[in-house]
This record gives sequence, structure tokens and C-alpha cells, in this order.
Amino acid sequence: MKFWGRLLPFSLLCALSAVAQQAGSPAPPAQTPAAEPATVQPVSGTSGTSGTAVAPPAAVAPARVPVSVDQVVDAVIEREHALINYLKTRTPVIETYLQNLQPDAKMGALPKEDHYFLSRMDLSDTVERRDYLAKQVSFQRSLMGGFTKLFRIQYQPMGFSWMIFADRSNFDRSHYDFRYMHREFLGEVKCLVFEVTPKKNAGTGLFKGQIWVEDQDYNIVRLNGTYWPRPKNAYYFHMDSWRLNLVPGYWIPSYIYSEEGDFSYGSKDKLAFKAQSRIWGYDVTKNLRDDELTDVKVESVNDVSPTAQDLSPLEAQRAWQQQAEDNVVARLQEAGLLAPPGDVDKVLQTVINNIMITNNLDLPRPVRARVMVTYPLETFSVGNTIIVSRGLIDTLPDEASLAAILSHELAHIVLGHNLGSKYAFTDRMLFSDESTYQNLGFRHNPEEETAADAKAVELLKNSPYAQKLASPGLYLRQLQALAPELPALLTAHLGNSFSDDRGNITRLVALETSAPALDVSKLDQIAALPLGGRIKLDPWQDKVEMIKAAPVSITSARDKMPFEVTPFFPRLTRLTTTTSEQTNGQATPAQK
Repeated sequence: MKFWGRLLPFSLLCALSAVAQQAGSPAPPAQTPAAEPATVQPVSGTSGTSGTAVAPPAAVAPARVPVSVDQVVDAVIEREHALINYLKTRTPVIETYLQNLQPDAKMGALPKEDHYFLSRMDLSDTVERRDYLAKQVSFQRSLMGGFTKLFRIQYQPMGFSWMIFADRSNFDRSHYDFRYMHREFLGEVKCLVFEVTPKKNAGTGLFKGQIWVEDQDYNIVRLNGTYWPRPKNAYYFHMDSWRLNLVPGYWIPSYIYSEEGDFSYGSKDKLAFKAQSRIWGYDVTKNLRDDELTDVKVESVNDVSPTAQDLSPLEAQRAWQQQAEDNVVARLQEAGLLAPPGDVDKVLQTVINNIMITNNLDLPRPVRARVMVTYPLETFSVGNTIIVSRGLIDTLPDEASLAAILSHELAHIVLGHNLGSKYAFTDRMLFSDESTYQNLGFRHNPEEETAADAKAVELLKNSPYAQKLASPGLYLRQLQALAPELPALLTAHLGNSFSDDRGNITRLVALETSAPALDVSKLDQIAALPLGGRIKLDPWQDKVEMIKAAPVSITSARDKMPFEVTPFFPRLTRLTTTTSEQTNGQATPAQK
């Protein structure tokens, strides 16, 4: 940390916070979908088309047909400023996960420490950033000498926006030279590639690199480069920033990958890291309540019960607990932390049902499953709703490992550990999104955790996964091997963590101890996957879906990359309108 403090002044986090998507690897100009190591997939869910219902955007100028490179450049500049204006009313969530690296003889490079940041950002004229994590501020101040002052600067490249936009204030011909390079496909989108360089004496901290421009409306869809020249007391990191066509006429900043240093022979780099940043929740907080109001349908109620009566005391208690559960789930979704109900929930539900049926479990209320959209490996249960983080699902190698994770929370439900109902009082939901972690918590005491582990193993041994428990055991062994270097990834914010303060795995230890030995040299032993290998997140509406990617052969131990950060290579597609789905009588834009 002392080295960080000396080398990286206040612009560190600016260079590291904004966007991301499924893991990939450097690709040739003809873009291909990101892929994951060859391994058994979880229970397949119906992915389908990810519908993206949006509010009508600002008017988009009719498509033009420029006849010269100069006219294309003018159109690019115009569309970039139109995007900046369009996003001024948005307050998306920004999540960044960073891993510092150290050289390793077998694996090339391995994480040696990690850092995690989660904030909501106001994209209006003056940057306002609100942190979800209370301890985040102290870390940033120790790292950058005063983070608050940074965000009083209005959209200079040192702010978060420098990775979202090429240049919010000065993206014009007066400050930049544009040189056409070539045409290139990114996924299904034909792009024009331009080299962008600052003019001499135009100022410091200006974008330097390449931009990819789609060939219809001339929106920037990708930026790759850094900022130059840097002032004496600042250091700008390299970034690869991607946008998705989530709104008609606009490509929305969605993912950013940043990387510095390497340990190749002859390299003098003393610092090396990789970081993913993701932006989501553009539309959720703005339109959630209005959309719900327009969907209200009033229907007649006909009580057909033999004798209409009040609920019995036991029924009333269960209804009260259900109200508390529903309040929490709705509040987490509103805060941008929980994905709306979708197909991934059905995958989780299928695994839960497999365990319940084979164990003859009959609970008075149904068990549900939902996906938390954040990186840290985390599970918890609210009443009878089991919540699993995106990062955890990403890294699980197979269905048996998913079953083991879910069985622990199912055990809490079966043992009656989730009977608290204080959140049934709606005033306890009245807090800001950024203070969610300070106002909600679902941790269990050590005795309950031990009992849940024992019950989970019992449930698994009576389930269809009884003969496949070596896989979750290996997952936990791999997690233990890296736990001391990944405290941020292993820090749960609402439930119990997988490890203690010393980096020892405490979850389902019986499975870990009975698992085969971890052997990185065995190419067919895939204990855990990289981050981003399973779940795709829609940045506009927070919906999640399973990634459909072809298996990729493992040729060396370095290809495994368990729990590691990798670059983004989303397959870009244009927004199309589907008539099969209707929202409020209007066709729903969908990304196919």
C-alpha cells in the first residue's frame, strides 16, 4: 500500500470506475463472443431475448449520409455531445473490482490483493458520487489524498467520466486531431475506426487512442487508450470502454476494462493490476414507480372459501413474515442491487426443487430465489427467498457446486433461522439507496451457521447431487488457496462471508476436507471459473440472463484463471423492435 500511495495520486479511482461485462480474452478485429473454459454447465435456463423497455428518448436526428471523412467526424462529435446531454438525468450504479497481480512460475500472474468499490453516480453537469460502502471513503483518501475534492472538478478527465466519455468538456476539433484508420466489425456492427490524438498545447489529460464508430448514426461504441499528457502529480491508466445499444439512437456506456503492467521478461514494471468496471441501473430508479403505476389492474375479488374469516394466529404470523420478506426484496431491487425476476431465477429454483423433492421437504411457504447483481461472493436468505450474487454464480464450475451453495441457505430456512419480521414495518425501508448496507443485514450467529452447514450436507447426500460433491469441495479448496489475497471479493455486505478475518474458509468445511487434492497442473480439473463467465447483465433495466458460450479447450494451467478479472469483449448488436412483447400497448425494444 505504501507503493500505491507514492505512485498513484488522486486520479487512481477515476481511472478505474465505470463499466464491464462477460469475461473474454484479447480478440482479433472480427469480434467473437466471449467464451469460458470447458466445463459442465448448470441447469440450462431459457435465455431468450432480453427485453429492454425504455422511456421515449430525446429526438434523434434522421440518419445522414456523410460524403467525406470530415463530415463523419462532425457527426461523431455531435452524437457524443448528444449522449452526454441525454444521460444528464440518469444516476446509474458504478461497480469496480480491481486485482493487483504478482508473478507466478506456473500461472504467469496471480492476484496478490484486491479492492472493491460500489457507488451511485449523478451524470448531471456536476459529478456527484454516493458510496454504498462506508469504509470506501477512508481507503480512497489514504490512496489519493482526498477523494472528495476530486469530484468537485466538473468533468475533467480525472473524474469517473473520463472512462465513460472520450472527453466531456473538450471533445471537438479545436482540441483533437482525427485520423481515419479502417473499417471493422464488432460483433454484428460495422464500425469506422479513428485514431484520436490531442492537438499540441491543447491541455493536459486529453484522450489519446482509438474510437470505434457505428456506421449508421455515427455513435461511439468503443474507446481504447489513455489520457495524455499527464500532469506531474497524476497517473492515467489505460482503459477499454464499451457501449451497448440499449436505447434507440444511443449507445450507452456499460463496461470498462483497465490494465497496467506485466511481468514478461525484461519488464521493469513494479505494479501490475487488472480491473473491471460495470455500470447499470440507468433506468431503474427513474421509471420504476411510474411503470408500476401504469401496470395496475383493478379486478373484482370473489371469496370462494367455505367460510370467510380472519387469519388464524399462525396464518397471521406467516403472513406478517411474508410481508417483511416482500418489503426487503422490493427495496433491494429498487436500490439497484437485486435483478428483477427472470430466467436465471428459474435455473436456481430448479436446483432448489431438486433438493427439496428428494428430501421430502414440505414448507408452509414457497422457497424463491433471486440474483444480486454485484461482484462479491455472497449468499443470504430473507424469509424464504434465497439470494445469490452474480459474482458467485459466475465462478461456480457446475450444477453440483450451485446446489451446495443453495443448500446452505435452504438449510437456514428449514431450521427456522429466518423467522425475524422487523422489516414488515415499512418505515424501516425508508432510507437512501446508498445506505442499504447500513440499514439491512441478514447474518447468522456461528451456532446457526454450523447447524446450517450440517443440515446442508445432509440434504445434499439425499439429493441428485450426492455423487458429485467432489466438485463443490474443489471449488472451496480453490477459494481457500486464494482467500488471503481476495478479501474484497470474499467480503459479504448483507449475509455471512465465506471466510473469517484471517482468510480461512468457514462455509461447508466438510465438503472441502473430503474433496480431492487441488492440482493446477491437471487441465481437466476446473475448480472455479473467472469472473463474468455465467451471467450477462442488462445495464439499462438490471435484468440478468445466462451467457450462452461455446466451450473453449484448456491448453495450459494459465487458461484456468479462477476468480480472476479478464477483459471485456461483448458481441455488439443493434437494438431492434419486437412485436411479440408488449409493454403498455407499445412494442418493447429488445436487444437480440
